[in-house]
Amino acid sequence: MKRCPRCAQEIQDEASICPFCQANLAAQPAPGQPPLAGTSGMAVASLVSGILFFIFPAAILAIVLGHLSRAEIRRSAGRLKGAGMALTGLILGYLGVAVIPLVLIIAIIAAIAIPNLLRAKMAANEASAVGSLRVINTAGVTFSRVCRGYPPTLAALGPPEAGCVTADLIDSNLASGRKSGYLFTYQATDTRGQGVLDAYTVHADPVTEGTTGQRHFFTDQTGVIRIESKAPANAHGPPIS
Repeated sequence: MKRCPRCAQEIQDEASICPFCQANLAAQPAPGQPPLAGTSGMAVASLVSGILFFIFPAAILAIVLGHLSRAEIRRSAGRLKGAGMALTGLILGYLGVAVIPLVLIIAIIAAIAIPNLLRAKMAANEASAVGSLRVINTAGVTFSRVCRGYPPTLAALGPPEAGCVTADLIDSNLASGRKSGYLFTYQATDTRGQGVLDAYTVHADPVTEGTTGQRHFFTDQTGVIRIESKAPANAHGPPIS
């Protein structure tokens, strides 16, 4: 009986192929010569699988092959190399097993939380837009009582002093026509041709529909605020209850 120079298992003296590791004994070095060192195929496979650790099955495969290849290398008594590759595959495999579930959990939480946060933000912006329209209506009435007619622009209602009244009836953001994710479009008209602005309209539309807001709003000198879901609101839209 003799021992296989690769796996160290006992085999028949006349055997040319090791029945255990399938090594070609005819290609092995002659007695007295140092054995030829080869690289463990499982170590290489473990390293490759470890590099692909972001694919969960590959991480598991890297761990399994890493342990098997290290055991094979130890049994080979120096005839196989690749311990470093096997160790690297093991480390990457365990990293994948640890990290991938965490990433999946974070992704699931984000998938649930982000749409809810977006809806909450849009609801807050819509409520702010309605409040701003009420402020504009109140400021317009105040302006018209002191001046002759409604203000020509939103800016006339904001700071600093403008026209025949001390302004500052609305804040500077609203006076600029943009606030809390909404654009405010104001237009005053002289409906009777007497040189007096006796009517106005205000449209409040989301800056980015579906992101900063979903609904559109409208008001005029009547003080009624109206709403539409998919298109700019107008005087014929349903009023806010």
